[in-house]
Amino acid sequence: MSTLGRDGRSCLLVIDLQEAVVADCLDRDGVLHRTARLVDRARAAGTPIVHIQHDGPGLERDSDGWQFAAPLRAAPGEPVVAKNYRDGFAATDLETTLTRLGADRLIIAGAQSDFCVRATMQHAAADGYDVTLVGDCHTTADAHHDGVTISAAQIIAHTNLYASTLRYPGQSFAVDTHDTVTLT
Repeated sequence: MSTLGRDGRSCLLVIDLQEAVVADCLDRDGVLHRTARLVDRARAAGTPIVHIQHDGPGLERDSDGWQFAAPLRAAPGEPVVAKNYRDGFAATDLETTLTRLGADRLIIAGAQSDFCVRATMQHAAADGYDVTLVGDCHTTADAHHDGVTISAAQIIAHTNLYASTLRYPGQSFAVDTHDTVTLT
């Protein structure tokens, strides 16, 4: 059972919406612009925003590909969590940041749906956070495994299905859109 407080304090996590990460993703521009509108709504509502930014091969710090994709930018005072693994909690200060913010509900947007978004979402759920995945604000590219191609659209749909069917005792899970998700 979760040891988190149940004050209902939400936090928006924007995961890896970086130039190199989203370069070949489905509906790249649409996801970026919808996420920017979501970020604007969160700022206006006073909902904390945490940006997660991957560092690693092909995403070296301060390289062009490492930069947040336009029009997204962290505003002064908004935490930016650097990570080296798919899971945004693994070997990062994300948990400490969320504790400082008093967050017990995470609203998640980002890339890639089948990797960093899903790993971070699952870890959050297992740690006791309520989770809302913003279904039209995450993206990925086609995947190929064992001679099978899985389309980005199928991966995104499956990630939304997965998030909508998560169940842990005493927690809530949802999938909503950028313009209707409750931020507070």
